[in-house]
Amino acid sequence: MAGRILIVDDEKDMLILLQRIISEETDHELVTITNPHKALELFKKNHFDLLITDLKMPKMDGIQLLEEVKKIRSNVSVIILTAYATIETAVEAIQKGAYDYITKPFRRERILLTIEKVMEWQEMVRENLALRQALAEKSDFSPMVGASPVMKDIFECIRQVAPTTATVLITGASGTGKELVARAIHQNSLRGSRKIITVNCTAIPEQVIESELFGHVKGAFTGAWKDKKGLVEEAHEGTLFLDEIGDLSPNMQTKLLRLLQEGEYKPVGSTVTKRAELRFIAATNHNLKSDIKEKRFREDLYYRLNVVNIDLPPLKDKKQDIPVLTYHFLKKYARINQKDIRDISPSAMQALLSQEFSGNVRELENIIERSVIFCRTDTLEVKDLLLDNEQETLYPDMDKDMSRISFKEAKDRMILMFHDQYIRSLLRETRGNISKAAEMAGIQRQYLHRLMKKSGIDAASFREKDPDHPPSP
Repeated sequence: MAGRILIVDDEKDMLILLQRIISEETDHELVTITNPHKALELFKKNHFDLLITDLKMPKMDGIQLLEEVKKIRSNVSVIILTAYATIETAVEAIQKGAYDYITKPFRRERILLTIEKVMEWQEMVRENLALRQALAEKSDFSPMVGASPVMKDIFECIRQVAPTTATVLITGASGTGKELVARAIHQNSLRGSRKIITVNCTAIPEQVIESELFGHVKGAFTGAWKDKKGLVEEAHEGTLFLDEIGDLSPNMQTKLLRLLQEGEYKPVGSTVTKRAELRFIAATNHNLKSDIKEKRFREDLYYRLNVVNIDLPPLKDKKQDIPVLTYHFLKKYARINQKDIRDISPSAMQALLSQEFSGNVRELENIIERSVIFCRTDTLEVKDLLLDNEQETLYPDMDKDMSRISFKEAKDRMILMFHDQYIRSLLRETRGNISKAAEMAGIQRQYLHRLMKKSGIDAASFREKDPDHPPSP
């Protein structure tokens, strides 16, 4: 569909070049101008779908022009062109609402493809105008729950970022609800009627994650007996949620960067480049800045992902939310388990408020689910909660008060104890070498790393000199 484009650059030769490239390949109506102030006046009096502007201009630069046109019409798309590319200015441009940031000299195909994507996006905006109005009035993000000031700020951030195309990086410890935030952003976006595809970068083995993401062609490797569509293609025109992005291998980080930058990828074993039009949301419990310093994570990929950052605090830092979360989970699991449990006693609530919740919201939810299952009255009491301080009196002596816990709970705890003792033994033997420990155990390194995190085991503590195992000569 043809649209209206305003091009601003103080160099007339660049305006002529852009006009020729765009006019030869498209039917869009073009207006070119060298003065950004006059461009702003023109924008106030006319409708444009797209603004293409140079970054460095006298009197008013491209970022300032971007900010001013966004005040006039927030949903206009803006492309920034510059010969002075830096990561900082690129991030600033995207954060302030630019659709893309293109460096000079640019490829003819790149500018044309970006314009095509802009016009498709503008069409989607027009088709979903009523949905956008509904989103502006929406006040909750079920099933997300929270009443603390920090959660209200997060809800407001979701409300603002959801209708945009911005890539979002969600950070926070395990169990804080990162996937819920990702789904809230998707469901309240213009892509809400399309798919959100989740990729768990930790759960998928490194040897197969490329095929899972990008797909493969028949004969690409042993066992590839037919073509397979990847998760990126599944997410086309929807949202791709990359969970635990910090665990992605360096090789896959490079390939993912190309997908984010160019929207291009190749299925494994194929020579054909495919395109994907989708939104990216990533999540991690890593400190990616530390990972960058230690060369475990690409800095350029970090800045591509970290356009908008939503940081989820641990539950212990927002205890004001514990009562509302408790009643939310109580209602949910009473309904699922068909139990007539309506309340929680003041003493039980106080016991919950006194907990540290190292497992965050997920730990609270597990406690309430278990409590609902074993509660025999219409009110949860302290004895129903089986909190950590009570649980610790049951172990390691497994013979004491065994009647107070279920078979499944006893089994789960023994498995955790086994994991802890076995992994510590392996790491002592290998003096903290995780790869060697995984090889000895006959399991994937990533799986061992997950078990270590779950048990709170730090490999570094095993790397000191062991008198019983002197270093090899």
